[in-house]
Amino acid sequence: MDCGIFMSKFILLAISLVFWAAGAALAYVGSYLIKSYDGFEHFIQDRHALIPAAIIIGASVLLFIIGLVGCCATFLESKVCLGCFFIIIMVVFAAEVVALVYHFTYKDQITKDLGSNMTMTFNKYGEPTETEIVDVLQKTFKCCGVYNYTSWTNTTWFHTHNSSVPTSCCKNSSSTCTGRLDQPDLIYLRGCEPTIKDLLDNVLFYAMVVVLVFAVIKFFGLLSVCVVMCKNNSHRSGYQPLYA
Repeated sequence: MDCGIFMSKFILLAISLVFWAAGAALAYVGSYLIKSYDGFEHFIQDRHALIPAAIIIGASVLLFIIGLVGCCATFLESKVCLGCFFIIIMVVFAAEVVALVYHFTYKDQITKDLGSNMTMTFNKYGEPTETEIVDVLQKTFKCCGVYNYTSWTNTTWFHTHNSSVPTSCCKNSSSTCTGRLDQPDLIYLRGCEPTIKDLLDNVLFYAMVVVLVFAVIKFFGLLSVCVVMCKNNSHRSGYQPLYA
């Protein structure tokens, strides 16, 4: 077997297997991204924020199909499978590029909506639903107020409760913390908006890194398909089975 043909087919098969692994990884990343946003759905109302995650999960499904088609194209010497393999890779590659574009386009909008929606929710503290949401948020992320603990001074709660913040701001609920601002060492000082923003930024960053890495892999996949198809049309040695 011609060495070039063998290497091209070996790379094609290896990339097909990588696509399966990539599909599993992207499915995990997309699910984790949706789960992360789901926890803050009360504050993030712009559904565009979920588009990158939806694209990632859709791409993961196609990746499993790509791997199957790639293996069939390699072992069955099918031009049809090779053509389908090439087209599917192009579609998924384009989808991942779109996901990257959406990430950079809506990143600032997500942050803007997060702060404004949180402010509205914190201002309604004292009502059953909003009180539970804010208390869970502050206890879970160890934060206080929207931008920092002084954000509470702009709320009705602060002025009607002896100029104090909710006890969910306290570092230790069993301590003598009363939520008064003259006890800064007993309450969390950092706001919830920057804390959640950092979390979402980290999740999005790693998600986009994974997408970018697999986009590069797909680019080499496209090159491999082209090489194999060119070799298949060559009159020198033809397209030999991998196991020949």
